[in-house]
Amino acid sequence: MLGIRESRNRDAQGEYCARAFIGMREMKPIAATSEFPASQVPNPESRHFSWPLRVYWEDTDAGGVVYHASYLRFFERARSEWLRAAGIGQQQLRDEAGIVFVVHRLEIDFRQPARLDDVLNATVLPENLRSASFIASQQLWREPDRSLLVEARVRIACLDAATFRPRPVPKNILEEIAKP
Repeated sequence: MLGIRESRNRDAQGEYCARAFIGMREMKPIAATSEFPASQVPNPESRHFSWPLRVYWEDTDAGGVVYHASYLRFFERARSEWLRAAGIGQQQLRDEAGIVFVVHRLEIDFRQPARLDDVLNATVLPENLRSASFIASQQLWREPDRSLLVEARVRIACLDAATFRPRPVPKNILEEIAKP
């Protein structure tokens, strides 16, 4: 599982920002502002990777409630950033290793709706690693009240980029995903 720690520093403008680390690699700084408070930075005691999001008009229906398909985009962004933070670029995987990660199965449980302008936190926790797939257990939380809105279990399959046939996840990638 991913090990996350946090440090607080001043950025180039002298503002406090939080930096999240996955293993020994540093993610992009997430500024602690009124828009994204420090509470949204990954908790160092948590094994979950966290990614902050905000709900925009394009994510909602006419009533300002998040449209159900938008949650899938929120989760996809969090998984992409989780891989990027672990040093795994998806374009690089395709170009250099000839593989792609695709959603094979998705189970989603809608608990509460997100609404226009909500600040959200999407989490990723890898589980059940197999030779050619793994599960990403994901949650979407509303900040600052930490209301759980949506939970999902996403089976991610590794495919050959040219043939779209199953292929084992390269050992170094599997080890990176499984790091504590």
